[in-house]
Amino acid sequence: MKKVVYFVLVFLGIGFVQVGKAQVNVSINIGSQPLWGPVGHAYARYYYIPEMDVYYDVVHRRYTYYQGNRWVTKSKLPARYKKINLYRTYKVVINDRSPWQHHRTHRITYSRYANNYSQAILRDSHRDREYRRDDHKRDNRRYDAKRKYDKQENKVKHNNGLDKRR
Repeated sequence: MKKVVYFVLVFLGIGFVQVGKAQVNVSINIGSQPLWGPVGHAYARYYYIPEMDVYYDVVHRRYTYYQGNRWVTKSKLPARYKKINLYRTYKVVINDRSPWQHHRTHRITYSRYANNYSQAILRDSHRDREYRRDDHKRDNRRYDAKRKYDKQENKVKHNNGLDKRR
């Protein structure tokens, strides 16, 4: 009798147990470039922005700039740079560990780009790529239809009526 009672209790216990369901969705973009970043670089560790004389850390999403007598790293730019549009200003990709250690060289080399607003950025390149992709598909459909028609026409011409006998 005890065995039956234990069996019923276990059976009822299994009926009340809920199956644990968990969904984990992790989306981490480590080192993904911001939309205001320059086009044409597969990897970028730092951007040097000559107009502001600032470095941007792509991985940690922080700015490093000279303040007072030392280099400061913060997540936001100081108020003196609030009028500068990051989408328009020129960015130089630098893949050094600590680019501010070679700041004098960077400043001399890239200071001529300080007011250059002709650099293509990632935000605009995505739009262009989608636009071109759609045009390309549209043009190919027309070309493929003509090619398919030409193949069928050539098949009829070169068979000399052999298919009709079979």
